[in-house]
Amino acid sequence: MQMLLIHSDFIEYETKKKTKIAEEISDDMKAGRLEEALTAFIAVEKCDETNPDGTAAAAVAQIKNTLEQVKSDKVMVYPYAHLSSSLSSPDVGIKVLKGIAAALAEDGIEVKRAPFGWYKAFTVSCKGHPLSELSKHISVDEAAAAAVDNCGCGTGACGSTVQLSEDGDVVSEALKAESVAKSYFKIMDTAGVMHEVSDFDLKGHEKLEKFVNYEVSKNRAVSAPPPHVELMKKLELADYEPGSDSGNMRYYPKGRLMKSLLENYVVERSVSDFGAMEVETPIMYDMNHPTLKKYLDRFPARQYSIESDKRQMFLRFAACFGQFLMNHDMTISYRNMPLKMIELTRYSFRKEQRGELVGLRRLRAFTMPDMHTLCRNMDEAKEQFFEQYEFCIDVLNNIGIELDDFEIAIRFTKDFYNENKELIEKMVQKVNKPVLIEMWDTRFFYFVLKFEFNFVDSSEKASALSTVQIDVENAERYDITYTDSDGEIKRPTVLHCSPSGAIERCIYGLLEKAAMNSAKGQIATLPVWLSPTQVRVIPVSEKHTEVAEKVASELKFRVDYDDRELTLGKKVREAGTEWIPYTVVIGDKEAETGKLTVTIRAESQPNKPFQQEMTVEELNDRIGKEIAGLPYRGLPLPKYLSQRAKFV
Repeated sequence: MQMLLIHSDFIEYETKKKTKIAEEISDDMKAGRLEEALTAFIAVEKCDETNPDGTAAAAVAQIKNTLEQVKSDKVMVYPYAHLSSSLSSPDVGIKVLKGIAAALAEDGIEVKRAPFGWYKAFTVSCKGHPLSELSKHISVDEAAAAAVDNCGCGTGACGSTVQLSEDGDVVSEALKAESVAKSYFKIMDTAGVMHEVSDFDLKGHEKLEKFVNYEVSKNRAVSAPPPHVELMKKLELADYEPGSDSGNMRYYPKGRLMKSLLENYVVERSVSDFGAMEVETPIMYDMNHPTLKKYLDRFPARQYSIESDKRQMFLRFAACFGQFLMNHDMTISYRNMPLKMIELTRYSFRKEQRGELVGLRRLRAFTMPDMHTLCRNMDEAKEQFFEQYEFCIDVLNNIGIELDDFEIAIRFTKDFYNENKELIEKMVQKVNKPVLIEMWDTRFFYFVLKFEFNFVDSSEKASALSTVQIDVENAERYDITYTDSDGEIKRPTVLHCSPSGAIERCIYGLLEKAAMNSAKGQIATLPVWLSPTQVRVIPVSEKHTEVAEKVASELKFRVDYDDRELTLGKKVREAGTEWIPYTVVIGDKEAETGKLTVTIRAESQPNKPFQQEMTVEELNDRIGKEIAGLPYRGLPLPKYLSQRAKFV
């Protein structure tokens, strides 16, 4: 089902003519009007025919959730075939629409339903606030979730069995619950005051407004490739792999270098600065292992399943399983805590929906630094949580994604917030800008508090980077214990942390940031420590070759040498299109004086390169300071450009 929800000053319609599939209606349905209402434009689809009742129930849950957000109690149910090219049969469409209207009316909501199969003239006046236009997609899985939720527990996660979708993918009960979970979106300002999203003035906070719209609409599908897709190919970093499953990428030498540096940086920072122990665990697990089976149903993700020796296995989506099973077998004292372990999962696997897969933004196979912290109690967990919040800000900043580049979402249960308001307010004060809040009446998942840093790209889509969660279930589920100072055996509180989020998303964020800067008239760049080539040396002519090669040999960093038989102008232009941070041209002047003429990309403007004279030692010193404390690797390609093959 496709649904477009419009919070309107008014909606009115008038029937004009019947079609061949029109339902029979009474006179009072031939025209209708509602004021201060939520208009639900709905297209019932072919896939909804497998579970029309569940689809109607899931739609009702979405509509009621939106009604609470926009503070309305009126709904116009309006059939709108133009939202889909794969419509259900008329009988199913009418049944679902009638079911939605009836269920809403039973809950005391004022409902009008426009007739199915009639040509109608309509006028709608949209209110224009961030929640006033929401696109929703109700899937077969969500319909099943609504049916599960009819048990009345409110979580949609009563069963502990792992179910497979029609495609054979693992669909957890938590994923189903997520689609019907009742949550409230708010904005918290820097003073700690909570605001309704529709009441908060987002002027001056355009990225936050885009993020709010993205989160509330839950529309993850991408209609056009974002800029980073062209850039990752143009810069020869990565590309789609047609020989694999969708969402599995190929990385060329330059892209592999960037990934490797980012991987090393995040893990080394977690180990050296944060005291984590690096471990390694399997990528494949038994789906019927009693502990893992229960955890699968508590994690909101679709999984790959495979069969091995007649056993049903699944590919990991994080390092939780392996680390928790390891923790179970360990002997842990209070003296060891907080105890931190990190693994770089190359790869984690999630069966993301096909329409959501695009470039490096959302993948099915991705690399994620995954750290878990065992804490003695909730007080220690909250202290660690805030420390890791600050740590994640610093990690992204050094990667090149600064505080202004991302928006913060803080999500928690209502009970946790009531008991820990100061912690939430402290988090907002730390970033000194308003954040999006999502609050649940009931805990649906294994955590009571989490945050994400979300990069908002030029397509107005948001992608989570760093995240930390306070987990209150898995110590018991995996039977993880420690011996406290009084000799008693106790269970720890667990933190899940990905200091950077998926490594591929960091590259996506850097490329999207560069594209947005370019659109503003700025020069697109990558951080020097991540640039595949840091310095390019170009001789003006053959007679300058000896001096140019000497200069290249004396520079200490990733230096390549353009020895191709091209014009100087073309060589310089290509250095620009490859975003080389420092380009050194060696001609007569440089050969005579020993001074280099260096084009510094970060200080240049479009069509106005910034050049500075400096010695080899001065350039070495400058680059050394820029990359100090960050991982380093040599050139990923041959030094001489004439020896390089083209990947794209």
